[in-house]
Amino acid sequence: MREEKAIRLMRNKDPDGLKALMDRYIPYVSAIVWSILRSAMTVEDAEEVASDVFLAAWEQADDLQTGKVKAWLGAVARNKAKNALRSAGHDLPLEEDVLELPDDSALERMERREEALLVRQAVDSLPPRDREIFLRHYYYAQPISDISREMRMPEATVKTRLRRGRMKLKEYLIGRDLF
Repeated sequence: MREEKAIRLMRNKDPDGLKALMDRYIPYVSAIVWSILRSAMTVEDAEEVASDVFLAAWEQADDLQTGKVKAWLGAVARNKAKNALRSAGHDLPLEEDVLELPDDSALERMERREEALLVRQAVDSLPPRDREIFLRHYYYAQPISDISREMRMPEATVKTRLRRGRMKLKEYLIGRDLF
């Protein structure tokens, strides 16, 4: 049964919706619960926590959104497992990913976003007409002849303004250690 239908059934208080959700996500929820509880609690306690997660889903069916159920269940499972540990007087385990550095691709994405922001700030620092020429040519890939015609200026002027814009951008970005 599809997630969307299971949610709809749960909202109508049909237990078949909950059963479908449990069939689909019980291994996922159990893995999260067990990774937190580990040997601090019994298997029965872990099963009870996992059941509490699905009970929460049943009670909050109106809050569930198609495509986000797995994430919602995971968050509830983590919280309920940690609460169970606290209630039993155990210390919370150190999350395994707390000490991990982000992977290279995450760092690269973050660096690209920062660079894109700096480039955008650099372009925004250009005078309005130069910025328009720059964006038309480099962002919208508009030929110099079209820019010249639409902005009613000689092609040589467009080329000069583009060169001047590149020089200003370079100065701006060098000043911020991007080059």
